[in-house]
Amino acid sequence: MDYRKGSHTKYNLAVHIVFIPKYRKKILYGQIGQKVRELIKEICSALEVEIIGGKVAVDHVHLHLSYPPHLAISKIVQHIKGKSSYKILNSFPDLKKVYWGSHFWARGYLAVSVGVITDEVVKAYLEKHDGDSIIQGDIQLEG
Repeated sequence: MDYRKGSHTKYNLAVHIVFIPKYRKKILYGQIGQKVRELIKEICSALEVEIIGGKVAVDHVHLHLSYPPHLAISKIVQHIKGKSSYKILNSFPDLKKVYWGSHFWARGYLAVSVGVITDEVVKAYLEKHDGDSIIQGDIQLEG
C-alpha cells in the first residue's frame, strides 16, 4: 500500500466527490469543459490534493482525490468550486447572464469516502490487540 507523507504523518485518505453546475445545465463541454479541467488541476495542486481520477461530464464533475489529513473535504470542495466559479465566469463573460450572482456551481455536493480496507478488516485488527474497547452508541467500555 502506498502512503503519502506529511512532516509528521503517513496517510492514505481518499474521497469521491460529485458536483453540478447551477440549474444542472449541460454546459461543461468545449472550451468551458477544458477550462474546468485546467482549473481543478491547478487548485488541487495548490492544495497538495492528488487527483487519482476524474471526469468532467456535460452536466456534472466526478473527482477521485487523495487529500492530506489537515484539509477537510468541505474546504477542498469550497476551494475547487469557489475559485473555479470565479475564474470561469470571468473567462466567459456571457455566462454571467445565465449564472447571475457569481455562482456557477449548484449548492451542495456528494462526498463518499473511498478506502482500501473494509470495516471488517479494521474490526478484526482491533480485536487482536490488548486494551480497553470503546464502542460508540451504547458507550460500552470493557476492561
